[in-house]
Formats: sequence, structure tokens, C-alpha cells
Amino acid sequence: MNERPIFILAGNGPYENRGCEAIVRGTVKILRHYYKDPSFVCVSFFHSDEQYKRQCEQEFDKNIIHKRANQRAKLFDLNWSAYRILKVAKPEIFKNWTYKEMLPYIKDCHSVLSLGGDNYSLDYGIPERFTILDDLAIKNGKSIVIWGASIGPFNKLPEYEQYMINHLQKVDRILARESSTIKYLKEKGIDNNLYKVGDPAFLMDPVEPKELEDKIEDGAIGINFSPLMAKYVTGGDRKKWVLSASEIITYISEKTRRKIYLIPHVTSPLLNSDYEFLKSVQEKVDLDKNKLVLIPPRYNAAETKWIISKMFVFAGARTHSTIAALSSCIPTLSFAYSIKAKGINNDIFANEDYCLNPEDLNAELVSKKIELLIENNTQIRKNLQLKIPEIKKEALDAGKYLIQAE
Repeated sequence: MNERPIFILAGNGPYENRGCEAIVRGTVKILRHYYKDPSFVCVSFFHSDEQYKRQCEQEFDKNIIHKRANQRAKLFDLNWSAYRILKVAKPEIFKNWTYKEMLPYIKDCHSVLSLGGDNYSLDYGIPERFTILDDLAIKNGKSIVIWGASIGPFNKLPEYEQYMINHLQKVDRILARESSTIKYLKEKGIDNNLYKVGDPAFLMDPVEPKELEDKIEDGAIGINFSPLMAKYVTGGDRKKWVLSASEIITYISEKTRRKIYLIPHVTSPLLNSDYEFLKSVQEKVDLDKNKLVLIPPRYNAAETKWIISKMFVFAGARTHSTIAALSSCIPTLSFAYSIKAKGINNDIFANEDYCLNPEDLNAELVSKKIELLIENNTQIRKNLQLKIPEIKKEALDAGKYLIQAE
């Protein structure tokens, strides 16, 4: 065991995205397994000063400190012009500015882990802020590891894809969390620094909330919808997506006669809040409150995982909501709009039977899939109880591959 190293965990989002928090909690658990008394500097992207202060105040792990990464000014903000000029005229200064609060720690750190799950993709635009992170670590002579990630595909932008292939060959380790990423990168000639692991969130322990309003009813269905799904389901029309989601909920209720819990996994209004979206859906659904419950946004990642773990079946859009369910051996339907959900499902089930593409998200088909989960519940749970320990071991193996990079 290596003694008292400092790890920089960089590039993640705020804890109000429960998936981002789950990644940190799982990562810390992995590193504590392999290293003696490590400490952690989380350098994350926040959307406001208040959000950053709130996360610092609510952090319960005394060995984690939080720092901010800088991101571009909003269009038409007074700082927008300065941002653009700095980026073009002084690229090295711009890189240092982005991770300004990380730099005082980089000299003494053990290594830099790039966290975030799906940052290295085109899902949220060109991932420049993360390639900058890699470049800074390399420049400072530190090991840089892309940690538990899905990567790509970049084929929609062929020139950028070639840039990314060259870039990814420079990092010390790529620890990919699912087989679709492994397949894609190997096809592009990336192999020597590529390893298969499990998402670190599989290792986060659930924690029973101290202030749960009502006992979770046996046999319940948990559902997570994201406002981001509007981009894929209704061409970006959120009002239309609210109506579609409410129709799906109504149909599921009529077909199954089970209590439904709407479970948000992103809770900040600044982050395309699941809670606000699900609240709009609940208001559109003509169901008694005893049949449709919206879980409030106050629960942290571990508490949310505990709530999800009490469901009979679960259906989710946010990847880490489905990981919370699957790692708790709950039969789960994934609403898949990127490489990650399909890869994770193939690794666990060896098929995509419990994945639905955006074009298939209609009330009848979603309900049919959930009815299958209910019908085959016992067998699916048995299969998960056999497979999930393997995935958790793969997640823990990330620490082993990190040590091999030393």
C-alpha cells in the first residue's frame, strides 16, 4: 500500500448531479482500497458561486477538498470577448486559467484522474476542457488517467476524430467502463493504454435517508426521466416531451396497477433539473397522489441509491440512476441515447433487450418492457446477483491499473 498520496480528481460536475457525486464516492472507495490514507482535491465545474459554496459546506468526507475549474463566459457576458481573445492569442495562459485552482496542488499530487463518465464525447459539444486537463498534467510531468469513462464516438467530425485518436494515445491510462468504448477505441488503433473497468459508481454504498417522508411501498416502480431526453425524443420540444412522459406514466399505471415513484437524479435548476421536469410531468398525470409520488430533491447520491434499491423494477434515463439500480440488483430498463447505456447493458446482460432507443419511447412499448421486467423479475435478479459482483470487481481493478502506471 502506498502511503498518504494526494489525488487530483478533475473535470467532474457538481454533486447536484447525483451521478457526479456517485463517481467521486466510488473513486474514493477504490483509492482507499489500494493506498493508505489518501487525500483528494476535487476540481470540478460549477454553474454558480452558490452551488460551489453549497458543495463545500455539505461535503462530509474530511479528506476531500473542493476547488473550481473555470469555464467560458456566457455569450454576451461582459467577459465573453476577453475569454475569446485569451483562448486564441494566449492558449497556454488559457489552459492555466481553466484549471487555475488545480495548479498549486499538481506538483505534489500522485496523479491526475479525469472524472466525469462521458466527458470525452460529442454529447455536450467538443470536449476541449478535458483535453486541456490532459495536456496540463502531461506538461507538469504527472500521470493522467481517464477514469471509468465512456469515450466517443467522434466520427461525426472526422478531422476532430483524428485529433482525439492522437490525443488519447498520449495519456497514461484509459480506463473504460463499458465494452462499446473498448471496441470503438480498438478499431481506431488505441490499445496499449486501454483497460476495461467498471464504472466507479457501482461501488458506492447506499445510505438510508434519516428523513424519508414515507416508507417505500413493496412492488413499486421507479422511473427517472430527464429533460435532456427532449433533444432525442421530441426534437428539443420540452413541452411535447412533458406530455409524452405523462402519457407513458399513465399507461404504465393502468397496465401494472403498481405505485410509481418519480426519482430525480439531477436536482439543480442550473443543470436541466430532473426534479423540475418530473414535477411538470406529475402535474399532467391524472393519478391519485398515493399512486404517483415525486421524490424530493434533498437526498444525496447514496440516499438516492438507497431509495432506488427499494424498487421492484426501475426505468431510467440518467446513466447513473440506472447504475444505482443495476448495482443494487434491481431489474432495470435503460432509456439509451448514447453509447454508454448500450455498452453497460451488453456487459451485464450480453444483449440490449432492456434498452430503448429514443425513437422507441412511446407509452405502449415502455409499458411492455416494464411488464417484462415484472414478469421475469426473479430470474433477472438472480442473473444480476451473479453478474454485478464481477462488475464491482472490474471497478475495483481501476486501482490496480493505476498502480501499474507508476
